[in-house]
Amino acid sequence: MAFTLESTMTLNNGVEMPRFGLGVFKTEVGTETENAVQWALEAGYRAVDTAALYGNEAEVGKIVRSGIVPREDVFVTSKVWVNNLSYEGTKAAFDESMSKLGLDYVDLYLIHWPVNDWQGAWRALEEISKTDRVRAIGVSNFLPHHLQELLEMAEVPPAVNQVEFHPYLQQPDLQAFCRENNIALTAWAPIMKGRVLDVPELVSIGEKYGKTAVQVTLRWMLQIDVITIPKSAKQERIVDNANIFDFELTDAEVETINGLDRNDRIGPHPDRFGQ
Repeated sequence: MAFTLESTMTLNNGVEMPRFGLGVFKTEVGTETENAVQWALEAGYRAVDTAALYGNEAEVGKIVRSGIVPREDVFVTSKVWVNNLSYEGTKAAFDESMSKLGLDYVDLYLIHWPVNDWQGAWRALEEISKTDRVRAIGVSNFLPHHLQELLEMAEVPPAVNQVEFHPYLQQPDLQAFCRENNIALTAWAPIMKGRVLDVPELVSIGEKYGKTAVQVTLRWMLQIDVITIPKSAKQERIVDNANIFDFELTDAEVETINGLDRNDRIGPHPDRFGQ
C-alpha cells in the first residue's frame, strides 16, 4: 500500500482516522504547544493527540480553530484522566475538555487507563457517542483481558486502543486481539523517547534508505497497520518525523524489526498503574 501523510484507517464505526499524527504529551503549556501544533499542521499532519492530563487542550484547540486547515480535516483526540473515571466524573470531564478545546466536537475520546470505575466511564462515553460531540470512542493502555471485559459489557465497541508500542514492546497478543476484534491500535512512545537511535538494526536499515532510525521505526508502524503519534516540540523534528513516505521497507526488514521485541516497557504496566 502506498501511504501518504493523508492516509487514513477506517475505524469500526466507519470514521476515517489518520495513520500518522502529532502527540503533545509533556509539550509545555503555552507557546511550545501552540507552535508544535501549528508546525505540524503546516507540515501536512492531520491528527493531534492530547489529553486532560497534558494540560494543553486549550492550546491545541486554539491552533485547530485558527484555520490553518479546515476543522473537518483535523482529527483531534483527547482523553479522560483516571481521577474522573466514573459515569458522572467522565461526563463532567468531557464537558471540561470540550470547553478547553473550544471545539464543537472531538474526533476521538479515550479512557486514559483501565483503573478505578472505568466501566462507569465507558457507559458515559457510550452516551456521549450518541451525540454530535464526538465521532468515535475508545480506550488507552488496555490489555486483552481489559478489552475482553469491555466487549462483554459494551453496547458500543471501542474503536481504538492507544498503548505503549515500539520496537522493544510489540505486545503480539494485544495486536492479535485488536485485529480479531476490529479495534485500531495506536502507538504512544513509538520512538522510545529517542532510544531507537541507538538500536543497531534500525540504524543499519536507515543507512540503506538515507533515513534515521526514527524514520525507519515510524515507517515500520505504517506498514504493520499501527497508527503512530510521535511527539516533538521542535519544528525540524516534526518535519523529519513525517518524512517517511518516500521509501518502503522490505518484508525482510519488517521481520527484522518484528524480531526486536523485548517486552521492555518505558511506562507503567497497565495492571500495576498507580501502585
